[in-house]
Amino acid sequence: MKQFIVYSLYNTKHDKIYIGQTDNVEVRLEAHKDKRFNKSYTARFDGDWQLIYKELVPNRSLALKREKELKSYKGREFIKKHINPR
Repeated sequence: MKQFIVYSLYNTKHDKIYIGQTDNVEVRLEAHKDKRFNKSYTARFDGDWQLIYKELVPNRSLALKREKELKSYKGREFIKKHINPR
């Protein structure tokens, strides 16, 4: 069975957070950096998107559930703890 990864990216230039899920975080991170998703949230902002958090989950339905949890207020507060101040 394929595992999924819930992940969070951070754009230091614009102080923005993105939360998503995938089965291959390395490929997905490159897609965000290359702006392959030209209408996506991450494509709207220049600057570098850095992986700040990732979590393995056993299947896609749980990944979608966890992604939704992390997008809540409490989830975003949890994610903000992983941002290194510069």
